[in-house]
Amino acid sequence: MNKQALETIAQAMVTDGKGILAADESTGTIKKRFDSINVDSTEDNRRDYREMLFRTEDAMREHISGVILFDETLRQKAADGTPLAQVIADTGALPGIKVDAGAKPMAGHDGEMVTEGLDGLRDRLNEYHALGAKFAKWRAVINIADGLPSAACLAANTHALARYAALCQEAEIVPIVEPEVIMDGTHTVERCYEVTTAALTSLYEQLGQQGVHLEGTILKPNMVVSGTENSVQAGLEQVAEMTLDCFHKCVPEAVPGIVFLSGGQSDHDATAHLDAMNKIGGLPWKLSFSYGRALQAAPLKAWGGKAENTATAQAAFAHRAKMNGLAARGAWSADME
Repeated sequence: MNKQALETIAQAMVTDGKGILAADESTGTIKKRFDSINVDSTEDNRRDYREMLFRTEDAMREHISGVILFDETLRQKAADGTPLAQVIADTGALPGIKVDAGAKPMAGHDGEMVTEGLDGLRDRLNEYHALGAKFAKWRAVINIADGLPSAACLAANTHALARYAALCQEAEIVPIVEPEVIMDGTHTVERCYEVTTAALTSLYEQLGQQGVHLEGTILKPNMVVSGTENSVQAGLEQVAEMTLDCFHKCVPEAVPGIVFLSGGQSDHDATAHLDAMNKIGGLPWKLSFSYGRALQAAPLKAWGGKAENTATAQAAFAHRAKMNGLAARGAWSADME
């Protein structure tokens, strides 16, 4: 393990005012996104769409520190023959790769999921490193319901995250660890706090057991929010305060940065919550974003699969990247939208 190399990459991923573009949708997920704009999900269309985002040069240079890619994208070339990983690197951002094989139903545990993909991961990581990947991502899915999550679900998912992280560091790849507590459900914000605390506590116990170098990792968590179906929704300040309180209790100060997932929040809420937390300040870690839909929904709609809409779509992406870059500094306000 080259600890210094890992720390350098991790620090670059949380450069002030920059965050991570999650463009790692699986083939099935991006098909759903394309279906929403009546565009066929062909390999060329997927390439053209993502290349359009990566070539939004001002946004990439000023507000994006890294891009999480799907396996297909890491291997693709731009229309002019340049590898897409190089297109990203040329903007100063780091190419990353999603390496898990998806969350699958957990045997013996109805309503719970466990993420697969550890088999053969060492060899895949070595190949991804050779293809230019500097960091990786693995997502665990934690559902909240009556009696859920179980201790078994938390243990299985955080153990897998820790084994993945150790393998990444062996390959000189920084692991993003993502234990996502899903916001779907009727649960209260207090219940989300409780489950998020349990998930993070288990995660850092497992990372310690596996000998993972925390200074060479990045955490990608959910925010502490009310369940989507709960009639009482926590307000902006409550979400910010409860999320930070949870992290102060659970996340070691050695971790260089926390990059939030948007988790189904609206574009505005994802930005406003991040900004509110950074305005509170006094944090031992950098606090930024690793958004997928919250960065892409507007440009995807503007693009519509038509080359003539490229400039409009890039402007939409640049705006969302800028708003979140400001939020990562605690310098955003609603009137900037």
